[in-house]
Amino acid sequence: MRRAFVSACTAALIVISTAVGCTTGTDEQSGSAQPQRDTSAKSTRSQGRELTAAEEVLVRRAEQLLIKECMTDKGYPYRIGPLPTVDDLKGNGAFLTDVGWARRNGYGSRLQAKAQKIDDPNGAYANALPREEGTRYTDALLGSPSSAMLTAELPAGGTVRTPRDSCLTEARGRLYGDFETWFRAEKTATNLTPLYAADLAKNRRFTDAVEQWSVCMRIAGHDYATPTKAREGLPKLTRGLNEQKAFAVEVRLAVAEATCAGQTHLTRTIRALEAEYREKLLDRYGDAVATHQRMNLDALARAEKITGSAA
Repeated sequence: MRRAFVSACTAALIVISTAVGCTTGTDEQSGSAQPQRDTSAKSTRSQGRELTAAEEVLVRRAEQLLIKECMTDKGYPYRIGPLPTVDDLKGNGAFLTDVGWARRNGYGSRLQAKAQKIDDPNGAYANALPREEGTRYTDALLGSPSSAMLTAELPAGGTVRTPRDSCLTEARGRLYGDFETWFRAEKTATNLTPLYAADLAKNRRFTDAVEQWSVCMRIAGHDYATPTKAREGLPKLTRGLNEQKAFAVEVRLAVAEATCAGQTHLTRTIRALEAEYREKLLDRYGDAVATHQRMNLDALARAEKITGSAA
């Protein structure tokens, strides 16, 4: 029985940072593991740039308004739910480097808990309808897997598919100018990390920087060899504590991790290595990266007009 209204809430890891946020519905159906999002490095071939977290929030707000307009035109109600905040989108990744973010959010446990508790009014509406009506509502909003699908190949292999016809794709088409072009460019530009992540992790400059980070952490009273080990050790540190005290412990450890990343060469080394590895990919993928950046900036300009505000 196809009754469940599917809402997309993804947390994607990259080498330095992540973007975490809840959107209206599923974007695509993957033929392989879910793709990673890649926003840490810029294409030297392009005059464009990546959107800031605040700009991305604005684009998402405009997208929601366009979805609502589309659903209204089809005769369906649609409620715009809570949008992700800048902190939600900045997030924490494999290495936490933003001391301010860590001081506010620790490793993001409260942000994740908040995201899980967000009610989806449109999902509740669809699920309350009779089966066929609920299916029609969901198909109008997100598209139907049985309809025509748009497919994009991922750089590291596998494919991602999304319905061609839905209010979600219509909204994105209006925002980005050409949904099909943007979809394929986005799936390329944001999935380059798997092509070099393993090599970066074995690079001597990287492993030396991690060792320096570990020494800094040990001096600060946290004896962990890697950030991963620090996070794995957090449950032991917070066992038996109430939520407030556990969060305070989480914040202290996260702040130490981010502080040591900045005081040692870890942050600079990762960024330098990522830029070097990505530079080698530009001959093959540079056009997609440039297209993605250009279309995102076009979407930002349209979002400012749609919302009547700026990031």
